[in-house]
Amino acid sequence: MAESVDAVTGLPRDGGTIIGNVYDKYGTNNPVSRALMRGFLGAVTHLYERVAPATVLEVGCGEGHLAHHLVSSAARPKRFVACDIELSAAAPGLDRLIELRQASAYDLPFEDASFELVVCCEVLEHLSDPQRGLAEIVRVSRRAVLVSTPREPLWRLLNMARARYLSDFGNTPGHVQHFSRRALERLASRSLHILALRTPLPWTVLLGEPLRGRCSEAAD
Repeated sequence: MAESVDAVTGLPRDGGTIIGNVYDKYGTNNPVSRALMRGFLGAVTHLYERVAPATVLEVGCGEGHLAHHLVSSAARPKRFVACDIELSAAAPGLDRLIELRQASAYDLPFEDASFELVVCCEVLEHLSDPQRGLAEIVRVSRRAVLVSTPREPLWRLLNMARARYLSDFGNTPGHVQHFSRRALERLASRSLHILALRTPLPWTVLLGEPLRGRCSEAAD
């Protein structure tokens, strides 16, 4: 469970990690933000459907918006598990296929290679040790891993353009890592063979397979 409440955002905090979204990008009515989200969801959905997994784990599901979107896509899985370190914000029963589990990205309660696809979107930038978190995510993947992070410094520049978080140079509260496209590629390459990379403004979205074995079905 969360250990405290962040004084700035009012969101629960577990150690150094703020849990939940400071800005509701999925529910925003801002037309520019909605257009950006369409680009993000389009890129994630394209790579997700490319794998067409039967079993999926989403690590860091937050309120469950992405889980609901993916489980409703054309590539409907037989099993979809969504986990986060704190589930109080996740809406129960979003879809009968979604199983909610409380778990840390550093210690997933699943056997090696348990899921065909593991999704980890908008999580690594919150982790004090993203390499350790990604290694654990790769451990439970049998075929592929789908990862996204905000693309820096563009993310912070766009925040400043809308006059947000100016005292912290546009850094979103809770972001303790800052990944450029190349930085995310470097991190991912330590444990994944990169199959595809998309850059919807202002994110990097990456699909890879565990280096322990290639996934020919997901490859070009």
